[in-house]
Amino acid sequence: MALRTAFTDLLSIDHPIASAPMGGSAGGELAAAVSNGGGLGLVGGGRGERAWLERELAIVTARTSRPWGVGFLAWAVEVSTVEWVLDQGPAAVMLSFGDPGPFAARVHAAGIPLIIQVTDLDEARRAVDLGADLLVAQGAESGGHGGRRSTLTLVPAVVDLVAPVPVLAAGGIADGRGVAAALVLGAVGALLGTRFQASHEALVDAEIVKAIVGGLGADTERSRVLDVARDSGWPARYTARVVTNSFLDTWRGREQELERDVDTRRAYREAAARGDLAVVSVWASEAIDLITEVASATELVRLIAEETERAFTCAT
Repeated sequence: MALRTAFTDLLSIDHPIASAPMGGSAGGELAAAVSNGGGLGLVGGGRGERAWLERELAIVTARTSRPWGVGFLAWAVEVSTVEWVLDQGPAAVMLSFGDPGPFAARVHAAGIPLIIQVTDLDEARRAVDLGADLLVAQGAESGGHGGRRSTLTLVPAVVDLVAPVPVLAAGGIADGRGVAAALVLGAVGALLGTRFQASHEALVDAEIVKAIVGGLGADTERSRVLDVARDSGWPARYTARVVTNSFLDTWRGREQELERDVDTRRAYREAAARGDLAVVSVWASEAIDLITEVASATELVRLIAEETERAFTCAT
């Protein structure tokens, strides 16, 4: 049985599963593979680097005829970049972290569904005021950047607050049991990030994939240390969940000191450029305990959909 929800109906997809638009790693090949599996693949547009987007959108349009979308960092991307992407045929545009206000009207004018990711109730209210067609309630269990609320409590609170606007759940979801739980909480589907990092199509270094597959949720933590070290410019309110490494251990709780230490930050960036896992950011959710192998993203979507359906069957 195929699970039909407001999400699958809105985007004309088969399964209530989306891949997170992870900056730098969610390229056109990954988005196409997820979409070909019946989910919604999202290209990680990040800050809107134009040459990267041109290359990756050419890939996704060449490799799938199914709906796909693009996600951006609202605090960093330029309006002109979003406008250019709107002309490339996405089925949806997703905005995360920061004020989506400057972009919302343009997305609506293009007749394309607007997805806004939120990390708390204030952001959810703002998203509804801007006319979001779909919200993503992202819990703190997620890999990479996010807020402080847990998925289990944030999702139903957002669902109740914004009804009848549909909501996807995100944060610590890596299999069909998690998707089923999201549906029980009132969400219309789930957005998964780290699970798709460990796929053949993700633009991720092999050593980072190995760290994810071999890692444990207890080895991850939320921190600003690595953002400070790499001069990322990320707003301080959004910490990032990463696999703990020796650099983070050294500088934990010393962010202000690190901000003043130009030499250490320069050395960090040089080591990260070499792929040194003692310093490099391995974005990963608490759900990495559930990720034990690398697979095709197309097959992952189908497997997770089957697990979701089985979870409901076993519960009845």
